[in-house]
Amino acid sequence: MTYQLTAPLLDACVLGVVENEDVYGYTLTQRVMDVVDISESTLYPVLRRLQKSGLLTTYDQPYQGRNRRYYSITTEGSAQLLFFRNEWDSYKTKIDQLINPNPDKKKGFLSTLSEETVSGTADGNEISLTLYHSEHEAQNNTISELPDGMSESTDLSEGTAGNAEGGIQ
Repeated sequence: MTYQLTAPLLDACVLGVVENEDVYGYTLTQRVMDVVDISESTLYPVLRRLQKSGLLTTYDQPYQGRNRRYYSITTEGSAQLLFFRNEWDSYKTKIDQLINPNPDKKKGFLSTLSEETVSGTADGNEISLTLYHSEHEAQNNTISELPDGMSESTDLSEGTAGNAEGGIQ
C-alpha cells in the first residue's frame, strides 16, 4: 500500500472490527490484515495497548481443549471510535479537496467518455458489457478480445443481440 497506516488509524480499524461483536484475537488480526498490509506481530501489541488504555477488554473461552482470547470494546472504546470516525471524515474530506477538488468533473481523456451497458445471454450465461465511447474515437475502432460465445458479427444494438453463431440472445 502506498500510504502509511498511523497508530491512531490502526487503533480505529481495530476498534471498528470489535464494535458490533466480541472477536477472537486471531480472527481480529486476520480481518485487519485482509484490508491493510500489516503483520500479525504488529497487531498484538496494538491490542495490548488498547486493552491497557481501557478501550478493549478481554476474556478467555475454552475451544477444543484450549483457551481462546476474545476482545470486546468498552464504553470508552466506543467513544474513542466515534472520535476517530469524526476525525477520519474530516481528514478524508480535506485530503479529497486537495487531490480531487472537482469530483464531478472528469479530466482529460476521461471527460470524453460516455458509458453504455448492454446485457444479454451467451451460451446460456447472463452477461453484461459496459461499453465506453469517446467523442474523439475513430470510426473503425476494433475490439481486441471478445467474451466467450461472441463473435465479431454479434449485433449488440438495442441492448439485445443474436447471430447464427451463438452470440448474445
